Amino acid sequence: MIGPGTGVRVYLACGATDMRKGIAGLSALAQDVLRQKPTSGAVFAFRGRKGDRLKLLYWDGQGFCLYYKVLERGRFPWPNTEAGVARLTSAQLAMLWEGIDWRRPDWGAPPARVG
Repeated sequence: MIGPGTGVRVYLACGATDMRKGIAGLSALAQDVLRQKPTSGAVFAFRGRKGDRLKLLYWDGQGFCLYYKVLERGRFPWPNTEAGVARLTSAQLAMLWEGIDWRRPDWGAPPARVG
């Protein structure tokens, strides 16, 4: 994915978002609901009601970029929080974009024996 790179702040809009919204509607949600400046350089993630659609909104310094992905199978993992917003790292965003559950990554077992 061509995008913001590492070290970027990522905000998830918890709950379902109307996927008919475009850049103007999503930037209004970022400002009013998430209480963040849409042009701050952060990535804002929104998931549809069925959980199979994801939109990312990002200001690259010249204009807004809108990324949209629809999963053929499965759902995007999403937090159950009443706060309305969750923060992710750029690594967790990469896992989310691929449909991997970023909340419980399986890093494998440590070595049984060292040395």
